[in-house]
Amino acid sequence: MEFSSFFKYFWKQNLHRFSLMNNTITIHTKDQYPIIATLFEPENANGKLLLVNSATGVKQQTYYSFAQHFADLGFVVITYDYRGVALSKPDQLKGFKASMRTWGNTDYKAVTDFIEEYYPHHRKFLIGHSVGALILGMNKGSEIFEKFCFVATQNTYFGHLSPRIKMLGLLGFGLYQPVLTRVKGYFKTYFVNLGESLPKGVSDDWRTLIMNRKSVNRLLEKTENFSKNLHQEVLYLNMQDDDWITETGMKLLMNETYVNMKPIYRTVYPHESNGEEIGHINFFRAKHSKLWSIVFDWFS
Repeated sequence: MEFSSFFKYFWKQNLHRFSLMNNTITIHTKDQYPIIATLFEPENANGKLLLVNSATGVKQQTYYSFAQHFADLGFVVITYDYRGVALSKPDQLKGFKASMRTWGNTDYKAVTDFIEEYYPHHRKFLIGHSVGALILGMNKGSEIFEKFCFVATQNTYFGHLSPRIKMLGLLGFGLYQPVLTRVKGYFKTYFVNLGESLPKGVSDDWRTLIMNRKSVNRLLEKTENFSKNLHQEVLYLNMQDDDWITETGMKLLMNETYVNMKPIYRTVYPHESNGEEIGHINFFRAKHSKLWSIVFDWFS
């Protein structure tokens, strides 16, 4: 459904779950929490839809240049913020109830429900950045996607990390996170230099990912688990200069969590772009747009 027909249909149906203003969508979850998403509609549609699942605490605006690029290539693209982050953040984080499991089984689920209802005939693809790939198994709606692309993600147990990052993880999540969240009621992430401040429950799940040997599988034990239902091909991108990601962590994610997926691994080097740092986040920034053809070719 193109933007104009979607707009008319929306008002005709007077839906209570979805509201539209310009290209900003408010999608209400099953527990009636408003998730703020952004819809990028192409002028010349190719019948494909791309959903962007963000990294932990990373604003959806970080992905806007990437999303617009794919809309210019004919894709419908949707970005969104999980509850507790950026445009989906409440007035006060202290005492706000949210977790990574809620992000997966409720927020992400609401977005896939929206896609199924309004874009039933589009070919559907998903790019999962960091935790945006880890939550796929929490939502049966992940089965609607034809292919995945993973960027900068892994089984994040600290034992697999490099010595410097291992120490940062131990200090940040073994000491700093539990003390700070108890005092402030939420997690300020500047110590680990990754994303916005987070609700306590989200940071508790992040701590589990790093401190528990089962990592994401431990979270999946606490929610309905659809990870073994996923049989899609996945292009698995890691950045050569991303200190957080290791080959061991990547292989464990696929061998112990997404056991039925079919991964193709691809290391991305800074010299393939402009030579500047890519790291954990910058793949999606406009200065590295030269790299986006890797994803386009995969979804084409």
